[in-house]
Amino acid sequence: MLSVIFNYIYAFKLAAEINKHIFLSFCLSFFCLLSTAESQVVGPHQPVVALVDDDVILPCHVEPAEDVTAEILEWTRSDLNPRFVHVWRSGQDLVNTRNPSYRGRSSLFINELKRGNISLKLSRVKLSDGGTYECSIPLMEKKSFVKLVVGKSLLISLSGTDENRGGVVLQCESAGWYPEPELLWLDGEGNLLSAGPTETLRGPDDLYTVSSRVTVEKRHSNNINCRVQQKQISKSRETHKHVPGKYRL
Repeated sequence: MLSVIFNYIYAFKLAAEINKHIFLSFCLSFFCLLSTAESQVVGPHQPVVALVDDDVILPCHVEPAEDVTAEILEWTRSDLNPRFVHVWRSGQDLVNTRNPSYRGRSSLFINELKRGNISLKLSRVKLSDGGTYECSIPLMEKKSFVKLVVGKSLLISLSGTDENRGGVVLQCESAGWYPEPELLWLDGEGNLLSAGPTETLRGPDDLYTVSSRVTVEKRHSNNINCRVQQKQISKSRETHKHVPGKYRL
């Protein structure tokens, strides 16, 4: 009889121990699930690059995706006063809170808010738009940062004549690029031309300026093209110069 009682006690303790492990396993799984499901505001890892007068999208989204239509959404720049670039609240844009520089130029993808997409579109980019933007959902205390680099327009100039060679020298220069671009000289038919080495300068703001010269000899009329391109970001700018009369490369 005594052995039966001990067997019951052992079986009870064993069952309790098993249930304890099951309970702990459940708790760990539950908290892991909570941790995995916790929302984050995510932006790009690299700077976004745009050229003056372009339209550009500053990416930002909630991960995992969830409907943020009813949330307060803010795009700000700490170096501005007022700092608000775009504010969404109570299902609508708050235009009056926006920095005057961005009025009529910033917009959200409203139909995408239900998927957690809170990216900002900037139209007709200005040089002054360059800077670090904060994308945030204040009530969730979640935010991310997006750096926008704005490049300047492409310049090409006729720098003068070289009497010793009987030709003219064209100089092409472009500033405000990131990452470092390449500069190419092309003839009117798109053929690559031989030119002097490209000079590259990197400024304190990490933006690149590139310049190059090419000599046009006296022969006949030519259209000379200068192209600056950055293949990583699929950006390029091209302009041309008509060299009249008796000049040729």
